[in-house]
Amino acid sequence: MTTLTLLMQAVGSMALGYGLAGIGAGLAAIGAGIGIGNIGKNAMDAIARQPEATSDIRSNMIVIAALVEAVSLFAIVLCLLVVFK
Repeated sequence: MTTLTLLMQAVGSMALGYGLAGIGAGLAAIGAGIGIGNIGKNAMDAIARQPEATSDIRSNMIVIAALVEAVSLFAIVLCLLVVFK
């Protein structure tokens, strides 16, 4: 194989890796948005059913939303590591 052919193959696989990393980061962000939306919806339903437990529900909601956000951030960082390795 010539040097040009090897270079074209390397660039093609790098471009594929960049594209897949971008798709992975986008899916992680979308998943976090959906997850936090569901957490908020269910917390509002719980508060509507039992208003006296508002502070407990709110604190649990914040903790769970932070965990979902942390997992999403971890996935996005892994995708960025693929790009900037």
